[in-house]
Amino acid sequence: MQDPAPIAFVADDGDVRVNFGIFAGREATAAEIEALARELLGHAQSVTVVAEHRFLVDRDTEASVHQIRVEAGGSNAAALLPIAERWAWACIAERHTEL
Repeated sequence: MQDPAPIAFVADDGDVRVNFGIFAGREATAAEIEALARELLGHAQSVTVVAEHRFLVDRDTEASVHQIRVEAGGSNAAALLPIAERWAWACIAERHTEL
């Protein structure tokens, strides 16, 4: 049996990725993304937060994923990971769509 995707992880490129849509069943709002950025600034000099709709396609499957990407701007991404996880779970607890 395959393990479920984590809600957030540090990617090979050093960015923090949040699998928001998989867990929330919706896209993150602009206000939620701004709240994440403000919280991250308490722990980093600068961050870039990107909301992206990724389409993963191969010959057998297609998937569409709403993901939040945090570019750490030279900060320790591992230190930002728990902040992104808490943010995601709080957003989902407040408002989510049943899948």
